[in-house]
Amino acid sequence: MSDAELVLRSTRVITPEGTRAASVAVSAGKITAVLPYDAEVPSSARLEDFGDDVLLPGLVDTHVHVNDPGRTEWEGFWTATRAAAAGGITTLVDMPLNSLPPTTTVDNLRTKQQVAADKAHIDVGFWGGALPDNIKDLGPLHDAGVFGFKAFLSPSGVEEFPHLDQDRLAQSLAEIAGFGGLLIVHAEDPHHLDAAPQHAGPRYADFLASRPRDAEDTAVADLIAQAKRLHARVHVLHLSSSDALPLIAAAKAEGVRITVETCPHYLTLTAEGVPDGASEFKCCPPIREAANQDLLWQALADGTIDCVVTDHSPSTADLKTDDFATAWGGISGLQLSLAAVWTAARERGHGLEDVVRWMSTRTAQLVGLDDRKGAIAAGRDADFAVLAPDEAFTVDPAALQHRNRVTAYAGRTLYGVVRSTWLRGERIVADGEFTEPKGRLLTRTP
Repeated sequence: MSDAELVLRSTRVITPEGTRAASVAVSAGKITAVLPYDAEVPSSARLEDFGDDVLLPGLVDTHVHVNDPGRTEWEGFWTATRAAAAGGITTLVDMPLNSLPPTTTVDNLRTKQQVAADKAHIDVGFWGGALPDNIKDLGPLHDAGVFGFKAFLSPSGVEEFPHLDQDRLAQSLAEIAGFGGLLIVHAEDPHHLDAAPQHAGPRYADFLASRPRDAEDTAVADLIAQAKRLHARVHVLHLSSSDALPLIAAAKAEGVRITVETCPHYLTLTAEGVPDGASEFKCCPPIREAANQDLLWQALADGTIDCVVTDHSPSTADLKTDDFATAWGGISGLQLSLAAVWTAARERGHGLEDVVRWMSTRTAQLVGLDDRKGAIAAGRDADFAVLAPDEAFTVDPAALQHRNRVTAYAGRTLYGVVRSTWLRGERIVADGEFTEPKGRLLTRTP
């Protein structure tokens, strides 16, 4: 403690060993020690005492569409990272679409990094993209520090990011496995989607029928087969179909190198509760029924699903029309993800330690940042959220920081107020007041 510049104290600090009263010593932006609550504080150190508010590691969100540059009217690094910070997220990894250009070459990555450099309120890393025609770019992108590669198995919704058929998937996956990389996959089978009934209009039931579970299940099965054959590392994005869970559990038991995420909206919202015409609830794959949701929670509890991320995918409000067939598909949830998941988790008997594991520890592990992020432990970055877990609030879209304040959570009562967020030992937001951007651009550790 003698060299500490800052000491953060709480009666409830979530550490890898459990929740306990502790004092956390910080120097030069790093956690240097986690000590007993009543440890003596050096006279040279500043003490921040949070009382009974919970001190938890800053969340790591590995699935965010920032859309900057190119579609900055949808979202941008300034607004997205402010929303994240307000919600206790201290690190995000940006998806390679829907920005223009997409992150599919090293030059395009450099363009995005230049745009983000002076706008990031939190730390930001980048995924690369795997397209039918960019296999030659995957190795250079890996060397440039992207955390892995995103691919679609069905149309992405934007022309500049086409999907991979099974042959191209095999070729890309073989290339990525050759240098030890990670492929992350939007797993919906296009043939099942094409065969599903398609009806325009405001009925959510029609939209749900157009994105059937078997589209996910088949795509996940195909991905597992490819990963097993090539001994490749793969990650299933935004799983919504509980029917795929037995396939995933069996693959994990066989030693297939597969991890899986789901999202707050699949865990907290249900098809039965989506009003017709309310396309703020539209996403792909879709929000499914309550019984399906129960099985997703069980899979989180038993480890079949590894982590929870937002898939924050905003658009301008005019693209959220009342026609589910043509409205933009994406849920904006950065600022509310912690509160939404915690509200549902506490009702199901889970604790904040579980939420931290799903939304910080395992996401940091997914992208290889677990030497720096994801836990309150000596040697990690001093990234924290201070949470009042029993304080409730009603979601007011006007209070949100993302650029277009459309939200599926409007009017909902959630538990868990983020009092402040800290990045490398500096408070970056407290009570709605932000500092200037202090985030850094992250690259994969070689």
